[in-house]
Amino acid sequence: MRGTGDAAERGSTLPLVLVCWLVAALMAFGAIAASDAFLEQQQVQSVCDGAALAAANATDEATVYATGVGTTLPLTRASTQAAVADQLADGGTPLDSWGTETDGVDVTVRCTRHVEIAFGWLFLGGRPLERTAVAGARAPTVP
Repeated sequence: MRGTGDAAERGSTLPLVLVCWLVAALMAFGAIAASDAFLEQQQVQSVCDGAALAAANATDEATVYATGVGTTLPLTRASTQAAVADQLADGGTPLDSWGTETDGVDVTVRCTRHVEIAFGWLFLGGRPLERTAVAGARAPTVP
């Protein structure tokens, strides 16, 4: 009797081992994909930070000559957009879209890039991942 019971259970651990290996592989692939997405986000944020600093240093010269310099440099939408475009043209990381907003003192830059990540075919169905960063800056002057 004992021999027939062992024969019926023979090979039943193979599916369990295969499922464990599948789960472990998915966890490893997920960790790699998440790391890749994080590094892409850091790169977009770095580019956006540099663009915001360039925009904060782009003064509206007509306003400076007309009214002088107070405690901050006067910024306009046109001057900040030109500075960001110049900064991004010099950089090596292309962006899909970007935009600037300013209230005359502070500037906010929003950058977006669609990236392919490792194992994106598995987790995203082959679609690119959107990475968006927002950076702000102010260029104060010394009184």
